Amino acid sequence: MRPIGGLSAVSRQRLAKVLRQTPATVSARETAQALDLDVAKASRLLARWAAFGWLSRVRRGLYVPVPIESSTPDVALQDPWVVAERLFAPCYVGGWSAAEHWGFTEQIFRSTLVVTTRRPRARKVDARGAMFVLRTVRPRAMFGLKPVWRGRVKTHVSDPTRTILDLLDTPSTGGGIRSVLDMLRAYMGSSQRDSKLLIRYADQLGNKAVFKRLGFIASTYFPEDTALVEACGTRLSAGNARLDPKLPSTRLATVWRLWVPAGFVEGSRA
Repeated sequence: MRPIGGLSAVSRQRLAKVLRQTPATVSARETAQALDLDVAKASRLLARWAAFGWLSRVRRGLYVPVPIESSTPDVALQDPWVVAERLFAPCYVGGWSAAEHWGFTEQIFRSTLVVTTRRPRARKVDARGAMFVLRTVRPRAMFGLKPVWRGRVKTHVSDPTRTILDLLDTPSTGGGIRSVLDMLRAYMGSSQRDSKLLIRYADQLGNKAVFKRLGFIASTYFPEDTALVEACGTRLSAGNARLDPKLPSTRLATVWRLWVPAGFVEGSRA
């Protein structure tokens, strides 16, 4: 582990000024603006502060401050949501991470699911021990989001209904269809439940497979919500989809044009 070194009084003052004016993460551009420097000189200054252990490098040109009580700069990120906003914006926290945020699951996920309009080279990014799993969507899919302030940084998370829609659209973002079913049950039993909004969001997203998955699950596990079941039934497209594209499917639920894996039997309440 590298120890944290000393800085001159002037250097400490400059670093303090930068940290007062920048939220949670520090970039060369922000440092240049704060200290009235050119970007190249600001980059060298950040690298120097990092070498002394006062900043920790997340990626090229982006740093996080090291807590004053830390004896080493080799620290994990304190808030992955903040760093996600800086690395992948425009983006939002979704999938299993949003489900955790809204209390739809008690599972512990070790990575943060980030939905972005960018097309990163890698779908899994490790930033100082914080793992991000990335999913790319078109700009028109950036709806149904809630702002969440993390300190001085405004981040975004899918709202409760959009969270469920994303899980139905891509079950792998919830850890697979069995986990998604548990999250959907939690949503349907919560004060956040809004079947009409769920249908409206699904119409806006435009993935017809969502209606097949939602209709099958609703008719199987929530048959009392007849309006939801009927709304899905009127929106079915031709062709067959899979309840979970990642699982082998053994049964065709013909009413919903949906291939269903073992353990999901049409009409079952299990």
